[in-house]
Amino acid sequence: MMKKFAAMLLTGVMAISLAACGGSTGASSDSAPAAEEPAAEAPAADAAAEAPAAEGTEDTEFIVGFDAEYPPYGYLDEATGDYTGFDLQLAEELCKRRGWTLVKQPINWDNKDAELDSGTIDCIWNGMTYSTPERINAYTWSKPYVNNSIVIAVLADSDIQTPADLAGKVVIAQSNSSAEDALKSDELKELAGSFKELQRNPSYDTCFMDLKTGAVEAVAVDIGVARYQMRNNPDTFRILEEPISTEQYAIAFKLGNEALRDQVQETYDEMLADGTVMKIAQNYADDNLPDMLITE
Repeated sequence: MMKKFAAMLLTGVMAISLAACGGSTGASSDSAPAAEEPAAEAPAADAAAEAPAAEGTEDTEFIVGFDAEYPPYGYLDEATGDYTGFDLQLAEELCKRRGWTLVKQPINWDNKDAELDSGTIDCIWNGMTYSTPERINAYTWSKPYVNNSIVIAVLADSDIQTPADLAGKVVIAQSNSSAEDALKSDELKELAGSFKELQRNPSYDTCFMDLKTGAVEAVAVDIGVARYQMRNNPDTFRILEEPISTEQYAIAFKLGNEALRDQVQETYDEMLADGTVMKIAQNYADDNLPDMLITE
């Protein structure tokens, strides 16, 4: 949760000849003593909790929730032992410019709403789409920044060539993902109804492992993730030419948190205008991210 820890350390109670009053507020261990003020003038705790974080303070944290198995947007770099990815690199640059401390918080995608609602994270920044009315109304959103397609990945030697060939096949998607949402939509009801089975798993790494071992015959997945898997498993997977759905990525904040959203959007817009976003995207050119950017 975005926090600015400020407290007033009261060391005693002053007696006043005409009347007496007393009060205290909690103090952060990192806070310096502040001049005494009447208790009535201190900000309410609830108001302080809802206030947007101030810039340029050492203890201002921006906690980004992300799926750590969602390359190229967020994943563990085994060489460095650190989490990285396109979205996390954007967040790092944004925090640098605002003077915030970035906290990269891996989450179970199934629990993302609970994490956001409880304040454990400040936003979901990790290939998050507002592709359905339910999603649109559930969060406060940034402007979209990436065009995405939901595609079907199969084994390289599979006889599946088009979505129509999925009839009678076992298909898997990440649970509570945009791919699953797409397959549950009215537009794709007929296609999904033709499957022998639609399985769900919280991890796309597991989905692709199941495809590799033959436990399933196709994976419904975001195109960036599919390209990453193809690049890291040469001659193993193939993407069908025809996507089953198109959508856009945006950053999701807790519903009503326009103050934080506006701060993030302001700095992101600056990064987009000066070419920084494109420069970061070039790190993922093999996954075609530069061509997927929304630049207006």
